[in-house]
Amino acid sequence: MSEYRERTTGEVKSQGEWRAAFKNMSLPRVWTSNVCDAMNIDPVLASPAATTSAYQTSVRDGVEQNSNKDWVEKYVAQDMFADIEGGKTKSEQETEYQATLDANTAASHRSTRDSKLAETDWTAMSDVTMADDMKTYRQALRDLPTHKNWPNLEDADWPTKP
Repeated sequence: MSEYRERTTGEVKSQGEWRAAFKNMSLPRVWTSNVCDAMNIDPVLASPAATTSAYQTSVRDGVEQNSNKDWVEKYVAQDMFADIEGGKTKSEQETEYQATLDANTAASHRSTRDSKLAETDWTAMSDVTMADDMKTYRQALRDLPTHKNWPNLEDADWPTKP
């Protein structure tokens, strides 16, 4: 969505809102710098979200001028949690949030592990002699929940299928 900033008041509106404000002016589809000068507005350029930590989110906070004197979207890092009077502390909320993330990750990894075990179930049939490397692989899959990095496994933590 294209946004523009009025030069004197600083008001920011979408292109559609500016078209409505200038309803008696015939405006082209593409707004050049000449059109913006006639309307006394500057385009607001997109900018990247703010850098955040584990318990923060990036939130739009108006517009600002960059080093090139262009107007750009302004983003700030905002805490996801805060102390609630008579309720949970910020730390307690962060702990609960992380526990939920870990539980979801663990469930996803268990599902992946179960699929990998199911792919090799045929090697455990009574009429098949299972190779030692396959026994080791399947046992390593079953042991994943006891891995030191569980549930936050990296690719290298997963056993390699023989």
